[in-house]
Amino acid sequence: MYMKGLFYFFLSIVSVWMYSSCADDFLGETETTNLDQATVFADSTYTSQFLNQIYVDIGYDVKYDRYSGHGGLQTSSDEAAYKANTGLATDIMFATGSVNPVTVAEDDVWRKAYQNIRRVNVFFKYVDGCRMYESAKTEYKAEARFLRAWYYAMLLRHYGGVPLVYDDIYESVAEAQKERNSYADCVEYIVDEANKAAEDLPPTRSGNKFGRITSGACKALISRVRLYAASKLFNGSDFAPADYPKELVGYPEADQERWKLAVDAALDVIKSGRYKLYIRDKDENGNDYPGWGYYAALLPSDFYDKVGADVYSGTIFEKKADGGIATQVAFAPPSTGGSGTGGYIYHDLAELYPMADGTPTVVNGEYTSNYIPTKPAENRDPRFTFIVAYHGCSMKSNQQDTEINISVGTQQDAIYRGTPTGYYTRKFQTFPSHANHMVAGSCSQARPLIRYTEILLNYAEAVNEYYGPNHVDDFGERGKISPYIVLREIRKCAGIQPGEGGEDGPNAYGIKDNMTPEEMAEAIRLERRLDLAFEGHRFFDVRRWMIAENTDNRMMHGLEVTRKEDGDLSLRVIDARQHVFRKAMYFYPIPYKETVKSPKLLQNPYYE
Repeated sequence: MYMKGLFYFFLSIVSVWMYSSCADDFLGETETTNLDQATVFADSTYTSQFLNQIYVDIGYDVKYDRYSGHGGLQTSSDEAAYKANTGLATDIMFATGSVNPVTVAEDDVWRKAYQNIRRVNVFFKYVDGCRMYESAKTEYKAEARFLRAWYYAMLLRHYGGVPLVYDDIYESVAEAQKERNSYADCVEYIVDEANKAAEDLPPTRSGNKFGRITSGACKALISRVRLYAASKLFNGSDFAPADYPKELVGYPEADQERWKLAVDAALDVIKSGRYKLYIRDKDENGNDYPGWGYYAALLPSDFYDKVGADVYSGTIFEKKADGGIATQVAFAPPSTGGSGTGGYIYHDLAELYPMADGTPTVVNGEYTSNYIPTKPAENRDPRFTFIVAYHGCSMKSNQQDTEINISVGTQQDAIYRGTPTGYYTRKFQTFPSHANHMVAGSCSQARPLIRYTEILLNYAEAVNEYYGPNHVDDFGERGKISPYIVLREIRKCAGIQPGEGGEDGPNAYGIKDNMTPEEMAEAIRLERRLDLAFEGHRFFDVRRWMIAENTDNRMMHGLEVTRKEDGDLSLRVIDARQHVFRKAMYFYPIPYKETVKSPKLLQNPYYE
């Protein structure tokens, strides 16, 4: 028998996820066995496996193939073009402005988050009867408490205020028909739960526990939630019609002190001293390689044995996974086995990556003199090479280096045939010098869910909004931090050079001195877009900043490459996809099948 309404999974049968044979991956391949609750919670091993099951969906909302294997948030925003499809996937509906409560995917965040929240509540109800060391039980409870907060935070940034069920386990549809709590109630509940969880969790993990929740992950989640709560959409924006209860989608009144809460939450993580940017400009073989640390940190499982545990220094929370080729199948060019389901980077994003000294490639609509459009990676921000697969780049196929030919033609990677934008996506894929892209090899399928870079950018944004761009926090012997320091350190990690004047120059790393608050806000937004690309942030950032009506309501572009008879290349910027944004789309629609079962469940504004 299945629950209806808020929850959709077994009431009397518990699915238990068994450990995989991989000793260092507690969320690896699993085998499912149906056992009753008495059996599960009488045995400490089964109990821990039940908890492990609740981890499985932690990265669901930022999966690149979230929409039934079609696309994800990257193809729902201005990061990447969706793959043309005869069906109506949710990413296409967001890109075309046609998303609505009836057609939005039903088996999505609403259902998955509440499934896992209920699992946590089941865990809390029965775990005290399990025979295990009290210290282990305390830690497991703290993990479960964080996971519940995590899934509520996932709901919050999609829908605004949602029903809080606390510790309740509903046994009937009538019981589950709850009204939505206010946005403020949800924020404080998540923060309180994360703080409580942090009290009983260790600061670090290692060995077969790497990837499990730490106290730092709890504080990092609070930083994210506080930043969102202070942002324009939620902080007194007056979003929604006059007769709509605005407390469901934000705070009715703006309060500048919410930015101070966001500053303090980021500082809680920063002052712990447990995390740092992994800055390394040599590859695993000791060869010069600017920005290699940025790239390696995105694939920690690939490089730990060669460069040491320091590669994890900026990873606060991640979705654990074994090696595989799923990421490559989603993003890589067809010649290396890709399918395109993960989307194709837009030219609009690709050309934003600056030059090697941090200066922009485009000024006033014109390319700068040191940028060579036909050699886009030359003298460029290394992140361009790590994130963008462009015409002429080298990738691996069957142990052979393959030059990717995207120029107009009949080859499978060609623009119009293989990609509508003239690019493919490279982030989270192994680089040619390290491993095979496809067929004969695999790479880590782990995904970072919270990186230290995010926390630093959270800090910079909140400080700029509350104090202004020149504010400095001084930690004495441990150094200083400010919005300028954050942006320059992130670019240094990326492999960008300080440029003329060195690290103390007035335009070090392309970040100029004496910015206005408005200029600093734009610089921070740009860095979030570049460094956190394809990590699930952009979709929500443009909404909380309330700029989506500009960024996601326009023609997106590609780059057509044509090889002329003399061998030279001809380039032309082309129209790739027209994106349409409706005001309702600042929030996700609650699936119609949920609201029709629960009359008390009010739909988000402008969807009715």
